[in-house]
Amino acid sequence: MNKPLLATLATLVITGAGMAPAVAATQTGGAASASATKTVGAAPALKAVDFAGTVALSNCSGSLVRFPASADSDPALVLTNGHCLETGFPEPGEVIVGQSSSRSFGLLNSAGSRVATLRAAKVAYSTMTDTDITIYQLTRTYAQIRSSYGIPALTLNDSHPVAGTSIKVVSGYWKRIYSCSIDGFVYRLKEGDWTWKDSVRYTSACDTIGGTSGSPVVDTATGKVVAVNNTGNEDGERCTVNNPCEVDESGNVTVRQGINYAEETYQIPACFTTGNRLDLNASGCVLPKP
Repeated sequence: MNKPLLATLATLVITGAGMAPAVAATQTGGAASASATKTVGAAPALKAVDFAGTVALSNCSGSLVRFPASADSDPALVLTNGHCLETGFPEPGEVIVGQSSSRSFGLLNSAGSRVATLRAAKVAYSTMTDTDITIYQLTRTYAQIRSSYGIPALTLNDSHPVAGTSIKVVSGYWKRIYSCSIDGFVYRLKEGDWTWKDSVRYTSACDTIGGTSGSPVVDTATGKVVAVNNTGNEDGERCTVNNPCEVDESGNVTVRQGINYAEETYQIPACFTTGNRLDLNASGCVLPKP
């Protein structure tokens, strides 16, 4: 996994990265550097992708998110990884719903400055089975947050991402933006005792590190979230913790050292109904149940 920060500090120090690792990744300074100018005959202008709406957790990254059908009056949600849950990694097969939480999140503006502290009311949903997500329900609504700080939530795309899509992985913890493309999809991604389905594989430019866990993966053409960053093969080992392997439909295993991955998020909106209420029995909901 792109480990929570505390689990990776020793590695960073040993490799000389320290508290500000010099990672070969694209860092943008805000909207201007992330956008493209439209000219006659050129591709449509890309959406500006910056830090607005991302959050920093105590040891991970995350984002303030909404669904296509969410209302401004709904309680706001924060998306991060299942392995970023403050009570520890969910076990294989474990699904956590409605767990009490008062976790705090540092809300960032477009420049990456912390403008507010948001607080959880509960863990709406968390698992590391089939996917690697935690969704927190906050104590404030989208309208309240936008009125106070001028920052809207990022929208989750509700359709499957497409190979070749230009993406940015936006880390609220490190205040770094990685730019690459979706290289393809992995039938099964296995890491230690956990297995994830239909994972996103990045091209090599997105060489994410510990602390980027939970970062939103944003489609630069739409500005919508298509996945959540979660892991990478660090040492070339086979299917061990921090060294996920790819398993195809025939059971063949492929190891790609230095390549990083994310978990798709298009399936999440179908599991939330009016008022951002979780309903795992809703039509079209395929998230694992407790």
